[in-house]
Amino acid sequence: MTTSLIDRFDCDADGLTTQLGTVLKGADDGELFVESVESESLLFDDGKLKSGSFDSNCGFGLRSVCGESAGYDHSGELSLAALKRASSAVRAVASGHSGTYAEAPRKTNTALYQPDNPLLEPNFETKVSLLQEIDAYARELDSSVHQVSVSLAASHQIIEIMRADGQLVKDTRPLVRLNVSIVAADGDRLESGSHGIGGRHSFDRIIGELDWKDCVGQALRQAKVNLTAIPAPAGTFDVVLGAGWPGVMLHEAVGHGLEGDFNRKGTSAFAGLMGQQVAAKGVTVVDDGTISERRGSLTIDDEGTPTQCTTLIEDGILVGYMQDRQNARLMGMADTGNGRRQSYAHIPMPRMTNTYMLGGEYESDEILASVKNGIYAVSFGGGQVDITSGKYVFGCTEAYMIENGKIGAPIKGAMMIGNGPADMQRVRMLGNDMALDTGIGMCGKQGQGVPVGVGQPTTRIDGITIGGTEAA
Repeated sequence: MTTSLIDRFDCDADGLTTQLGTVLKGADDGELFVESVESESLLFDDGKLKSGSFDSNCGFGLRSVCGESAGYDHSGELSLAALKRASSAVRAVASGHSGTYAEAPRKTNTALYQPDNPLLEPNFETKVSLLQEIDAYARELDSSVHQVSVSLAASHQIIEIMRADGQLVKDTRPLVRLNVSIVAADGDRLESGSHGIGGRHSFDRIIGELDWKDCVGQALRQAKVNLTAIPAPAGTFDVVLGAGWPGVMLHEAVGHGLEGDFNRKGTSAFAGLMGQQVAAKGVTVVDDGTISERRGSLTIDDEGTPTQCTTLIEDGILVGYMQDRQNARLMGMADTGNGRRQSYAHIPMPRMTNTYMLGGEYESDEILASVKNGIYAVSFGGGQVDITSGKYVFGCTEAYMIENGKIGAPIKGAMMIGNGPADMQRVRMLGNDMALDTGIGMCGKQGQGVPVGVGQPTTRIDGITIGGTEAA
């Protein structure tokens, strides 16, 4: 039988409850968050195992929430003495406050993944052999292959959350990812392509031969496409976004602006627009943390609240925000199970899980055929977003010209430049092919990174500015 993390403290549960009650007396909310996480990563590059790491970490975070303020302290030592030291700092925020301690999260959660530890199977030697096999397969697949990089990453996280009334909730979270990057050559020209897969499950879901061979094939295809790419034009174009991973633009340009803290503070471009038309009719956007085994899914969030499917925009109307407990209470809204933190050393805040746009009625070919002269963006790399204004810049890693309704030449160096809220108003057509990404998303906010999912159908948006190297 697995020992509880709480049992590692040198006192019993009653003693911890007493200490928590003392710390959180007069507070609105708060908890003891205890975490144990093991992680492993392997990188096979340039024909050899370039790096390998294994990390094991354990600790607690103690939080007291009073109005808009929060006291937080953390330690890598699970002991009553460490908890008492943290308590002194955390308790200060409640000075002079006489709040009513919030009710515990609802107990309606359903397990969304198995507690398997992906670090145990397969063993280290088998993983290294697999990386060698993938590398050899990629190099033999096509004479243009110049460089191959393959990585495997996994983590096994256990969390326990205790409240002042002694309620204890637990979750065990697996996470795996395989990524293949290929550089292809044509004479002196070198271009790259990449593809990754992953989720909250064991390694056997992604290291089956069909899965990793498809991963290699997609990376090589993208690299070879980029070998023939011409310089991207600059100008204003009607743009068709592909299904799946291009939803990362929705995540960044719109999703962050719908997180509760930005709206409570009035720093989001969507602040004060609840109930108003913020996107074209037909556009519905949700954040769903309940999809089984998806990278962004959680059985409970990092405050102990079960995740849910939250509708954010419905038929173009703003109807909801993503909320943690503190911001929901301050805004008089319901907690949506979006309180997330990177680790025990970080305070929770409203964060996305799996954020995507629902599909429409059109076939993807119909959408492409509707555009006379435009851009078809299939994959994106890095980008920047200003939450307050909604302005964004995104680089396309795979894109094509659309010429008379047909996919034309691939282009290189295309940058999409726009404003998220404004561009949502210019959505003209939605495909019936909504897809989620393949399990590779990572989201950063205020220095914290958490795994997420994105998705959307094939989408036409008119009048997008494209930054390129050639005048249109």
